[in-house]
Amino acid sequence: MGEIVQFKKISVADRHKGKSLCQFGFHKWKIFKEKQFDVKQGKLVTVYQCTRCTKTKSKAI
Repeated sequence: MGEIVQFKKISVADRHKGKSLCQFGFHKWKIFKEKQFDVKQGKLVTVYQCTRCTKTKSKAI
């Protein structure tokens, strides 16, 4: 006979913790790559990444 494996019960609030803010545009931005050269713009670019949902954005210096 096989073993019975117990699964952890994860509440809905824990499963989606922190993601609800990103849905409404309140990201938690952190610098991902500080200075990167963009060939199309010909400028230095700072890349930001959200620590909750890993979405990225870039800003020209």
